[in-house]
Amino acid sequence: MKRRTLVKGMALVLPSMWINQVFGKPYSFSALSDTSSGPFNASWESLSKYVVPDWFRDAKFGIWAHWGPQCQPERGDWYARGMYQEGSDQYQYHCKKYGHPSKFGFKDVINEWKAENWNPEELVALYKKAGARYFMALANHHDNFDLYNSSHQPWNSTKLGPKKDIIAGWAKAAKQNDLHFGVSVHAAHTWSWYETSQRWDKKGPYAEIPYDGNLTKKQGKDKWWDGYDPQDLYAQNHPMSENSWDNGMIHKQWDWGNGVVKPSDAYCEKFYKRTKELIDRYEPELIYFDDTALPLWPISDAGLRIAAHMYNKSIKRNGQLEAVICGKILSQQQRQCMVWDIERGQSNQIEPLPWQTDTCIGAWHYDRRIYEKNRYKSAKTVIHTMIDVVSKNGNLMLNIPVRGDGTIDEKERAVVEEIGEWMKINSEGIYGSRPWVDYGEGPSTENTIPLSAQGFNEGKGNPFGAQDIRFTKKGTTLYAFFMEYPDSRIAVSKKLGVKGVGEIKNISLLGSGAALKFEQNGEGLKVDLPDINLRHLPYTLKIEGAIV
Repeated sequence: MKRRTLVKGMALVLPSMWINQVFGKPYSFSALSDTSSGPFNASWESLSKYVVPDWFRDAKFGIWAHWGPQCQPERGDWYARGMYQEGSDQYQYHCKKYGHPSKFGFKDVINEWKAENWNPEELVALYKKAGARYFMALANHHDNFDLYNSSHQPWNSTKLGPKKDIIAGWAKAAKQNDLHFGVSVHAAHTWSWYETSQRWDKKGPYAEIPYDGNLTKKQGKDKWWDGYDPQDLYAQNHPMSENSWDNGMIHKQWDWGNGVVKPSDAYCEKFYKRTKELIDRYEPELIYFDDTALPLWPISDAGLRIAAHMYNKSIKRNGQLEAVICGKILSQQQRQCMVWDIERGQSNQIEPLPWQTDTCIGAWHYDRRIYEKNRYKSAKTVIHTMIDVVSKNGNLMLNIPVRGDGTIDEKERAVVEEIGEWMKINSEGIYGSRPWVDYGEGPSTENTIPLSAQGFNEGKGNPFGAQDIRFTKKGTTLYAFFMEYPDSRIAVSKKLGVKGVGEIKNISLLGSGAALKFEQNGEGLKVDLPDINLRHLPYTLKIEGAIV
């Protein structure tokens, strides 16, 4: 097995320690060892020794199942918050479909969710065929419902809703398909995110009747949730934050400032224990945190302790550091400690450290309206994004929304399959590649849109055209991805002239293998393209010669 330095400044290599997983049998948490000891501790200085593992740098493409009980209503993202916002689309939909949120809250939506048609093996096999090298599953969202066998959160999918260990099912499917497995964790923000459940209608027949966010265990007598405490789910036994009735305030308070009510120590510690158990029980290689930097930072060290634990556990299990943690809005020091994640957006330059874009072909949680109105991203748009991200030293994590019953619809499946067809031919220039000296050329490089907060510059520039090119490199081989097929059947690059790359020896088109005629001089490169059916998707030229 290939061995690398464990962390920056360390030459020690530990012997391999593999822990077998048996996904078909119950887990025994009491048998899991404490792996808190190791070279990392809960400080940014210590975590800055981190080195991104080669598997992640080489994988380039992952697929995400951002799936949980908020997909059951099929009404889009943040449903468990929006259903408590009087007059909102989700509130109106909820009242019509389920009833008023004072009588039928999100806890009751959980009870409706059965995941009856979920087949993780089939879905993950489909994603592998599409070219994904890693798979990520939602472990919990801001709705605070754990999708695994959690000792610290009674509101979990093994006891309520589908009564299935969702994460165990996904993990087993990933292992069967030889994909690296990751989980996404969002529940640190439940404290303030769910404050809408403490509200009440200000007008109408239910005016001043509280929603169900303040219910207690006692009030569940003879109800379906008898014995379960709604406060374990909603975590609302606290005052509302400053300006909490302003629906947009949550975004200004995401980093635990601007008047947010500080979470209790017990809340922070419970989150730590839940997440540590998730790491110990299911051994994900990647964790995505939907947080500024790390969860609960800077009001708690819980996120720092989780990161140190995951890194140390990875070293003990593998003999080297193979773990990846993704976080958002990172300082320069924090980018040394973990992988910088950009939501629905891309960097405008080659980043010195590996990074990731996370995006979705629709809404994060399934929204039937997107299906009905044909508003999914096309395979072409996804492929354009992937190429652009990879050319800048990044990875693409793509969410395919899953319906409440555990299936994807036929339009999503068609997008996934088309991505797979393109990857069959062109992935040689994707997997294991590294950036060239320039990420690309063309009008798109001159019309860049800056990032906003954690990202959100996706799709704001001009569409890619035939003059837009992106580059990747392997050794002395350069891959040039042309985003559109030119009408003239002549591919032109200004940066690939003799002055830019030296004398090119051979050019071929991925998928055909035949050498192409080309003309190279000091002004650029012209390549005669074959007349084949590539006009709707990007194509890739493999360029061999004195590439530097």
